[in-house]
Amino acid sequence: MKKVLVGCPTSFHKEHSLKEYSESIKNLSYKNYDILLVDNSPDDKYTKKIKSFGLKVKKGPYFESARERIVFSRNILKDEAIKNYDYFLSLEQDVIPPKNIIERMLNHEKKVITGIYFARNIVKGKKVLMPLVYKEINSNKKLPDMRSLNELEIGNGLIQVVSCGLGCVLIHKDVLKKITFRYEKDKDAFDDRFFCIDLYNKNIPIYCDTSIICKHLILNRPYQWRDIKK
Repeated sequence: MKKVLVGCPTSFHKEHSLKEYSESIKNLSYKNYDILLVDNSPDDKYTKKIKSFGLKVKKGPYFESARERIVFSRNILKDEAIKNYDYFLSLEQDVIPPKNIIERMLNHEKKVITGIYFARNIVKGKKVLMPLVYKEINSNKKLPDMRSLNELEIGNGLIQVVSCGLGCVLIHKDVLKKITFRYEKDKDAFDDRFFCIDLYNKNIPIYCDTSIICKHLILNRPYQWRDIKK
């Protein structure tokens, strides 16, 4: 069986989802996986809280910039996955997957494959839920034009996509060896966007199993990303 590392960067901002996440991640049905979270909070209080739920956690460094904290923590996970695992399942702490997500993703035998989770967005002045998975609509550029999946494309199995969040992505170690999680200070985007850009420029395809739908614990989130220093 392929060995899988499951985890994500985290901080005290995600404490509202810790209980449900811990119950979910400890009870995945796949038989050969380990869990590792990297806590980049300013102190070790949240690290102790994570341990109290029976999850393995490392204390990562704290930086004032949220993007710097996340990138550094995710690269810790990347290095661990390359060293000891076949795959890294990037599963954010507020994303609750189907119990059999690992088996379903592995069955496709793809180097990068995502499931679907939704985020709130503003469209024509209204709040709507949109999947954080995008299809390419113009390939004649270094950076492709893209659009979010529509409701007719969700639930119909495997498709190739061009961008996604890092909330529930299975990544083979061969891909991890070719990239470094990063961000650019002059761009208003997090490392998930640059991860997908780097894959695109390296001709590494991203796939999505549109039948894998994850719950995203955003309704009771006690913060807004716009309020956190990038």
